[in-house]
Amino acid sequence: MKTLTKLSIFLAAAFVLAAPVGSFAQDKTIKRKVAIGRFSNETQYAKGIFYDKDNDPMRKQALDILSSKLAASEKFILLEREDLDVLVAEAGEGGMNKIGADYIILGSITEFGRKAEGQQKVFSSTKTQTVEAGVSIRLVEAATGLIIYSDEAKGYAETTTKQTLGVGGTAGFDATLSDKAISAALSQLVENIINKCMDKPWRSYILSVDEGSYIISGGASQGLSAGDRFNVYQKGKVVKNPQTGLNIELPGQKVGTVSVQTTYGDTPETEISFCTYEGEALDVENLGKYYISDK
Repeated sequence: MKTLTKLSIFLAAAFVLAAPVGSFAQDKTIKRKVAIGRFSNETQYAKGIFYDKDNDPMRKQALDILSSKLAASEKFILLEREDLDVLVAEAGEGGMNKIGADYIILGSITEFGRKAEGQQKVFSSTKTQTVEAGVSIRLVEAATGLIIYSDEAKGYAETTTKQTLGVGGTAGFDATLSDKAISAALSQLVENIINKCMDKPWRSYILSVDEGSYIISGGASQGLSAGDRFNVYQKGKVVKNPQTGLNIELPGQKVGTVSVQTTYGDTPETEISFCTYEGEALDVENLGKYYISDK
């Protein structure tokens, strides 16, 4: 028994000594940066002569509901943007190797209708208010500009009031039905948005090399921490598909790994991580040709 105990202790110590200092982060969730580029109201509902599209209440409802549902999943850092042009300007000539969004969500309310139906009997009456909303969503990969998911859904909400001999609820205008119908439509799409974003490998970029320290985009709020290791790839060749006219980036070639030493930054937009690098020599004058991935 004593011999077995000593052998177990020896094997355990050997395992600890052989374990790597840092570990690859495939088993942890790295939050994706998602920008809600714009959400528009394409219906004619409540659009009078003084209608202001920038202050459309239904558009803001949909934007808030979508943001809340994505935030509740705890898989995203939301970067709300009112104008997609701002994101393009942020990318600049260097592309998405600068800190920005991984994905951009574009949405619109395509259908909206409200109706009230009543039934009058001798001793009772009922009134039912019904709202139907249609929502369309597009999910764009910021690095390529390609739409990786597009779908639409409809949601319904209703409320019924009943009076008997004058006793019961009154059927006033129920403004909450709009929220419920839009929320019901978005609920059908959010699950697919989450799956599409999380199925694709997380990417980061080398921003700078300073005295042997490799600075990459992303930090603590995304889930990065000291000891995490990620693969470094050289981007693959870009070819044009003559059928679609779109450029396609071929799979990259692994050239090394980075290990996170410390994270820095106050906001998701400004967070960075300082890393060490192991692997083939990088072209530090042209860091845009590389990217970092968790797979």
